[in-house]
Amino acid sequence: MSTVSSLDRRTALKALAWAAALSAVQLPAAASRAAAAEAGSGGWTVQTMEAFADTLIPGERRFAGDLAIAGAVSGPGAVQAGVIKTLTSPELPLAPLLPEIAALLNARAVAYAATHLILLPVTLPAFVGLSFRHRTALIRGLFGPEDPDRVIWQMLSLLTGLAFDTAAHLDTRQAEATGHPGLTWLGFPPSGPDGLWRFPDYSYGRALAALHPATTASGSPA
Repeated sequence: MSTVSSLDRRTALKALAWAAALSAVQLPAAASRAAAAEAGSGGWTVQTMEAFADTLIPGERRFAGDLAIAGAVSGPGAVQAGVIKTLTSPELPLAPLLPEIAALLNARAVAYAATHLILLPVTLPAFVGLSFRHRTALIRGLFGPEDPDRVIWQMLSLLTGLAFDTAAHLDTRQAEATGHPGLTWLGFPPSGPDGLWRFPDYSYGRALAALHPATTASGSPA
């Protein structure tokens, strides 16, 4: 991938993260207070973010007793693809806000569990304590047009997709060399011997338009 493409991707990532950050600073006071408890609970923030990402792009459990990943499917998902590294990338301003966002999501999970008469384990983040079916139902509601924090969940979902679909936290060559789970699962084409990607075949199997006779050698119109 060219340097320009890499810079464009970084710019897009920063813009997405800033949008989430601007929304997150307006989190309810209750979620802000809960964030302090989240931050002091070891990996609760990470587990919550992993469970959120796994609901959007599910994958298989990494080990026996892996509770953040629901294990709804086989193969890699967003967690294996490095979603936490993407969310906590030093190039983004999002990491300091993740405890508050996790606290907000867990507060929503508590409310959902109460509404559906679900007994949550006290040793896990509330969202992690939900089954995959209930996680999915809760997140579906978070994306509703009436949800006041919808933009936060939209930004997180976009970053989750970027982690899996583009290996956003890695240089593309590094992702290829290390066998990034998302790119491998998607069948991302390998680079050439010089480390560049070229696509000699048209995606539709034919030329979409005849070349204009006045086109210059660089491909620009005369």
